[in-house]
Amino acid sequence: MIKIYHNPRCRKSREGLAIVESSGKDYEIINYLKEIPSKDELRKVIEYLTLRPEQLVRKNEAIWKEKFKGENLSDDQIIEAMLAYPKLIERPIVIKGNKAVIGRPPEKILELLN
Repeated sequence: MIKIYHNPRCRKSREGLAIVESSGKDYEIINYLKEIPSKDELRKVIEYLTLRPEQLVRKNEAIWKEKFKGENLSDDQIIEAMLAYPKLIERPIVIKGNKAVIGRPPEKILELLN
């Protein structure tokens, strides 16, 4: 089963969802702004992406600039920030098995689905 962490208001996320839909494979949409992942789920996503938590943060978001920019945060504090403000999480994230990609550009999703 493919999972896509999706924000329907984001153009890149919608493009990513279209790629997943056109694959013909079974998938689950997770609107992560409404269905905020648990700390363990987010840690697992980060592990699948093989990134540091900071690399998953949308640093141009006003929330990041106002509350966190310039702070020396631990990985755990960054994860807590993303859980408190899920808008900070990059999107879309597509997971297949134990591998994941951030769909920026959306074409990266094709590599995962093949």
